Amino acid sequence: MFRSVTGVVAAVVAAGLLVGCSTGDVSAGGATAPETTEMNTQHAAAPVSSAANAIMPNVVCMNLQEAQNEIQRAGVFYSRSNDATGRGRHQIRDRNWVVVAQTPSPGTPIGEGDAVLSVVKIGEPSLC
Repeated sequence: MFRSVTGVVAAVVAAGLLVGCSTGDVSAGGATAPETTEMNTQHAAAPVSSAANAIMPNVVCMNLQEAQNEIQRAGVFYSRSNDATGRGRHQIRDRNWVVVAQTPSPGTPIGEGDAVLSVVKIGEPSLC
């Protein structure tokens, strides 16, 4: 049984290696000549982002994790945060921080990375 499993694994690995091989012509020097492929790009559609229709929710006074979840539900998966005190602290445990300001304002269309959340640690002075 061990030999048959080993043989199957070897065959799968060999097949996987062959997938990456070029099918170009081999010249006299043994090097593979690259293939040329013509591509019709006239009708290629631009990629559609789900964030194109995302609207910035109001996340002020939410903990940072809840705010990020809300922004993701809107369709944007990359948001940024910064320490509102100006001390440059990193937000390691998102649930320990509360959003005290946001950019852009609620109702604004947003894309990936557009949402910037200013935060302080829970328990620190804020308007929340």
